[in-house]
Amino acid sequence: MAFIDYYKILGVDKTATEADIKKAYRKLARKYHPDLNPNDKEAEQKFKELNEANEVLSNPENRKKYDQYGENWEHGEEYEKARSQQQYQYTGGQQGGFGGFSGFSGGGDYSDFFESMFGGGTHSGSRRNVRFKGQDFNAELHLDLKEAYTTHKRTLTINGKNIRLTIPAGVENGQVIKINGQGGEGVNGGPKGDLYLTFTIENNTNFKRDKDNLYTTVDLDLYTAVLGGEITANTFEGKVKLTVKPGTQNGAKVKLRGKGFPVYKKEGEFGDLYISYHVVLPTNLSNREKELFEELAKLREK
Repeated sequence: MAFIDYYKILGVDKTATEADIKKAYRKLARKYHPDLNPNDKEAEQKFKELNEANEVLSNPENRKKYDQYGENWEHGEEYEKARSQQQYQYTGGQQGGFGGFSGFSGGGDYSDFFESMFGGGTHSGSRRNVRFKGQDFNAELHLDLKEAYTTHKRTLTINGKNIRLTIPAGVENGQVIKINGQGGEGVNGGPKGDLYLTFTIENNTNFKRDKDNLYTTVDLDLYTAVLGGEITANTFEGKVKLTVKPGTQNGAKVKLRGKGFPVYKKEGEFGDLYISYHVVLPTNLSNREKELFEELAKLREK
């Protein structure tokens, strides 16, 4: 096979970063993976080209050689000999030099450049099977905030396969975790892909979550706000008694240490709970109550 442009195959520029290359490869590999395109020879060939391009461009040393030789890779042998006569190793531990990036004699599934870099049938006359990692899977798991509060087990069905997982307490909305080896099957005996699980957490409670801290509002009657007293307030785990100081203002906040949300993968550690007081004014006052408030108002004027 003639020289191919790996950057073009992945749809990236020559200035692309390693992250750009990884992102482009994953996107296209999912599209053309054989598992999603059964009996599609064109998709299969495209998938091989993508893997070939990724094998070269994702490796800084190999990418440097590819960028250096380009279309003139046939002259790599002379360049290498003239520079240092240094020997390289094939992928898989086979010893030997690059051999001038010599053409491969055992088939046309991969480009000459790739065969020369990763080894060919230099001894057996047949192409060595190149192993590729399986497709990475992506899934989304919906939890409510109460479920995210405790560590629990879940069974997911991915491509017809049941996967038993332990979900740690404290996962956040939008958080992505990687589960090794739970993706697609590898090609030519390569390793399985991975599963990337994204959490979507719905909050149907009266608490607002900000990372490990929780926030809520508690109504406080005017008399308790003025005179002080004791009230009962809700936390995420249950009710607690709070002592209200005399003269508490509307919007005043108190912090309950350790009553917030669990810290992810730190058992026994919790954030804090912040309670804001909302002073509620009395309504439908009786005539006597109005008189008393008028008397209080006159006292305050003196």
